[in-house]
Amino acid sequence: MQKILTQEQKKYIIKLLQENKDLPEEFKHLLFPTKQKEYELVYAGKIRKEDLLANEDGVFPVPLQIDKVFNGERESFDDDWKNMIVFGDNLQFLKTVYENKDPLIKDKVKGKVKLIYIDPPFATESDFKGKEGQKAYRDKAKGAEFVEFLRRRLILAREILADDGSIYVHLDKKMNHYIKVIMDEIFGKEKFRAEIIWDTSIPYVAGNKWLSPNWIYSHAIILYYTKSINNYIFNKQVMEVKQPSGDISKKPYKDIWTDIENFAGFLGAKDIKYGYPTQKPEKLLERIIKASTNPGDLVLDFFGGSGTTVAVAEKLGRRWIAVDIGKFSYYTMQKRILQIENSKYLENPKKKYGKKARSFITARLGIYDLKQALDLEWKQYLKFVSELFEFEVNGFEVAGLKFEGKKGEFPVKVFDYRRFKDASVDESYLQNIHNTIGSRLSGKVYIVAPANYVDFIQDYYQIGSIKYFFLKIPYQVIKELHKIPFKKLRQPQSKKNVNDLDEVIGFHFIRQPEVKSELKIESNKVKLIIKEFRSQYYKDEEGKVLDNFETLSAVFIDKNYNGKYFEMDEVYFADELLPKKSKKKDVEEDIRKKLKEIKDNGLVIEMDKNKLGQKIMIVYSDIYGNDFTEIFNLNKIRESYGRD
Repeated sequence: MQKILTQEQKKYIIKLLQENKDLPEEFKHLLFPTKQKEYELVYAGKIRKEDLLANEDGVFPVPLQIDKVFNGERESFDDDWKNMIVFGDNLQFLKTVYENKDPLIKDKVKGKVKLIYIDPPFATESDFKGKEGQKAYRDKAKGAEFVEFLRRRLILAREILADDGSIYVHLDKKMNHYIKVIMDEIFGKEKFRAEIIWDTSIPYVAGNKWLSPNWIYSHAIILYYTKSINNYIFNKQVMEVKQPSGDISKKPYKDIWTDIENFAGFLGAKDIKYGYPTQKPEKLLERIIKASTNPGDLVLDFFGGSGTTVAVAEKLGRRWIAVDIGKFSYYTMQKRILQIENSKYLENPKKKYGKKARSFITARLGIYDLKQALDLEWKQYLKFVSELFEFEVNGFEVAGLKFEGKKGEFPVKVFDYRRFKDASVDESYLQNIHNTIGSRLSGKVYIVAPANYVDFIQDYYQIGSIKYFFLKIPYQVIKELHKIPFKKLRQPQSKKNVNDLDEVIGFHFIRQPEVKSELKIESNKVKLIIKEFRSQYYKDEEGKVLDNFETLSAVFIDKNYNGKYFEMDEVYFADELLPKKSKKKDVEEDIRKKLKEIKDNGLVIEMDKNKLGQKIMIVYSDIYGNDFTEIFNLNKIRESYGRD
């Protein structure tokens, strides 16, 4: 029964409106009541669908910024659609699609997504414990917080689905029943099609599972809904069944799948493994994509993970988009699609797929877009970029060459985009500067320029004793900044936490970490020595100054860089490189010694020299999602040693 406002409440509301103040949340519900469904979950933090779509949650649509175009020479689709891997918060992405204004996806995604498959990190901190009570799986969201985290994304997912579209949500026994009720609310219980049981068991029960005082848990649950009651795609698939007589007959697949091998199986699934903890087998996604799409249809996975969904979509000739907030996922998916010709053929795992991927792009989301800054007067522009990159505007000259200021003790040169509209920051530009100042300066020189004017993929270029560092300004612009404080995303420092839940509010600029490193060649080894790693966010939320390496998330390595694309071969998370903290006194002393050794000598990553190409590309990533990249040429290093 709807509540009636009292006279006191009415007077209070009128007073707030006259004073131009916000209404408390409880009054919004009284003034604009939501019609209750037959049944629904009620919990703390649940907001109305209308408020979510109006961005009352403080999360706004943000522009997409293209990083790179891959396989540009390869075919795309008839309308020049390019498949897409997006790094960023999926709620921001879904809101950008829902708004349907971004030129990159305008009228290409909203209402055209035929299939959404997601495998969200559905564990909760209180549910999963290891031996002696320690956490075996860590989520940042608990209980109702996780339900609401997923509900908001599911609301937007429904809004952007095609009318004949379908959604599959991969869950486990802990959260399945809550999300089933939520999906009934959002899609309508009449749109529920199936609860698919995927038998993930292995041929034997080993280890501690024998000791479990319960039935052995051996399945995952996939909830299948459609947007419409009758108008949806479903291509029935059949399997061959051998009868007792020896005859082969066909029966349609049921909603219990026992024939798809999990990676935890006795021999392991037959796919190539990419080192991602929650990778799913391609046969699972093949069945779903074939059932609910046709060739050329658009498939979306906004918890991209290892990229199984989009890899299978690529092989089946579907369009695809993957979104993930994790750098490990972003680089894993990129490599997986770039090397898809070496993966297994879906119809016959003994064969290779053998075809390169169609042209696709990588893009970022939630980064300040600064085209407006380029239209400012030069003085305003200098003020803008000096505040952005934290350097003093104090012009001075070296050998007749003007510098605009200093960042610390090092000079800053601001590339004049007005005078050099047809030029760029390339080797020739840097060589001209170096020819003038080379004998007078050493250490660093910072070059500030719009990202699309910088011809280098790495973050610095060295000539003689000077490293020229590039402070790149993203080349699009955010037209309006809202007043919600920015909440920085957090990248994991451990592989086991790659699926931690996180959300981004607001926008930020890319702020490259400060990295000091060198590569040393020994007899059969190459050592990467990281002497210093500090983020430009040098203080935590409480104002504490962060120590060296404290903000390191991971180091990604391409051991045979081809000069075009970064293809991750190895990843080292911070917890693998740094000693773990301990409360035990005898261990504490050992940790202190190791930390002192690292402080004195740096972090060391050893690589087999025989497995390296001529060039190595290193990407250092901090917990805020910022990268610093550099490329080492082994031949040049050998020459500097004066030996082969």
